[in-house]
Amino acid sequence: MSVETNVEANLAAVRARVAEACRAAGRAPEDVQVLLATKTVPADRIAVAVRAGARLIGENRVQELAEKDAELAGLPCERHFIGHLQTNKVNQVLRYVSCIQSVDSVDLADRLQRRLERLDGTVEVLIQVNTSGEASKFGLAPGDALDALRDVAKRDRLTVRGLMTIGLLSTEPEQVRSSYRALRDIRDRARDVTGLELPVLSMGMSSDLELAVAEGSTMVRVGSAVFGARR
Repeated sequence: MSVETNVEANLAAVRARVAEACRAAGRAPEDVQVLLATKTVPADRIAVAVRAGARLIGENRVQELAEKDAELAGLPCERHFIGHLQTNKVNQVLRYVSCIQSVDSVDLADRLQRRLERLDGTVEVLIQVNTSGEASKFGLAPGDALDALRDVAKRDRLTVRGLMTIGLLSTEPEQVRSSYRALRDIRDRARDVTGLELPVLSMGMSSDLELAVAEGSTMVRVGSAVFGARR
């Protein structure tokens, strides 16, 4: 099987998984978007997926955004940044993406705001929350998320679209679901307390997207299920 056929078949299989998970949860399949996590994936393979209909691409590293830009810039896809963003990389990342899914501090929001004022631009953001409590993961503590949402939403160059989390690394499905349920609960409380509409819940990956969809995910980040194991 050629690389092109393999990627296309895998993408179709992921879409079928999402559709089945939505049906099982009583949701419409079109309510959940698939974002391709493309860390270490060569640009030509990403381009195959885009030609097969993928429209959301997520990169973890600013350097890879820059390296792949020449080949991907003209394609009909939207690029997001989904990795931990250091403040000294803000200027670079804004050249390439329409959404930053990993805003995990007010300081980072301030840095983005100042740079966008100079550029006279805007960017969509998601607030990253560490709902699993694992020290290896970035993100705000759940108890700090509402205050951070209020603060970030005051910055006119940032459009807060929702929340992002990385699920608990566990073989126990209910524990993984609990980490996703926590993000949905934060979204619901934020809507009730602040009036913010947060339509995006970015949660769920190749191994656990069904659990995330069951808990309300509107965007799953899938890499290995489409491109194979990461090099």
